[in-house]
Amino acid sequence: MKFQPIILFLSTLVIILSCKKDKVTFEPTPYDLAIPSHFPTMIIPDDNPMTVEGVELGRKLFYETLLSGNNTMSCADCHSPQAAFSDPNQYSTGIDGIQGNRNSMALINLGWNTSFFWDGRAKTLEEQILEPVVNPIEMHESWKNAVSELSGSVIYRNMFYKAFGEEGIDSLKVAKAMAQFLRTMISGSSKYDVMYKYENGYTLSSKEQEIFQTVTVDEWQGYSLFKSLDGADCFHCHNGALMQVMKFSNNGLDATFTDLGRGEVTGDPNDFGKFKVPTLRNIALSAPYMHDGRFSTLEEVVDHYSFGIQNSATIDPLIEYAFQGGVQLNATQRAQLIAFLNTMTDWDFINNPAFQKPE
Repeated sequence: MKFQPIILFLSTLVIILSCKKDKVTFEPTPYDLAIPSHFPTMIIPDDNPMTVEGVELGRKLFYETLLSGNNTMSCADCHSPQAAFSDPNQYSTGIDGIQGNRNSMALINLGWNTSFFWDGRAKTLEEQILEPVVNPIEMHESWKNAVSELSGSVIYRNMFYKAFGEEGIDSLKVAKAMAQFLRTMISGSSKYDVMYKYENGYTLSSKEQEIFQTVTVDEWQGYSLFKSLDGADCFHCHNGALMQVMKFSNNGLDATFTDLGRGEVTGDPNDFGKFKVPTLRNIALSAPYMHDGRFSTLEEVVDHYSFGIQNSATIDPLIEYAFQGGVQLNATQRAQLIAFLNTMTDWDFINNPAFQKPE
């Protein structure tokens, strides 16, 4: 019995130490978001302002395996930097070895998006971030357990305090921090950007002028085809600096649907077979393609729009040549279009150390 006071003392000491937080202060540093001159303004939520501390925390959480049920998977496992922050596999595999049924979307310029997931079921980036953790075929963890594990780390307790100015960790703070980090992931320094800026009268820097001199005839021809109603006719869904129109579209993949896409969310038959239009930025690095990853190469994608369009009741009316199976590009035109699509590869974005796993 004489050992009971000692045991009680040691138990109390362990509890005190586990709750200990270093002496840190809440002095948030506004984050200077580097938005390219030819990009639209990014709207930042009033309840989640960008700070250096929040972005740093979000980056660490993006690569954190404690958010998964068996502590083996992080967000980065399905959003690899070298695959334009997408998954090079057709379907991602969760911690229990179960595959999903949709391809993992690339995380590029999300700060301008107005909906999230292929079916648009999340309206905000913060809302989207909450889902994969609890999804039973993805990270398969409860937020209660994930928060408990994060709370056991002095490092995380300090980081959350510096980011939000209050004690305690919860799922909403995790989502806010990670959203701040994802909003910094801006891709806007590809060869396409130089072509776009030149075309729209922006002043080119000396580096951009050098890049401009390397644009080939085939790349310019591919760009012309991309924008032409009588060519590839791509610009209705992919245009501007973002190379993305915020809409849902049935792009003629199927005549009948095994995946209702947006229709699963709205219940509206007019939305059956429609999916979120993705950005084409870094498209050469983000294979496989489409919501179900059915196409392995850009050649297959271009062939689909040339000859493989399937008509259905909800086909996008802007796919004007659906009646003949597509735009019927010849071999030279298809090669030129692919040459242009490759100009959207942004190696500065892919290799940016600020987006990689922290040391």
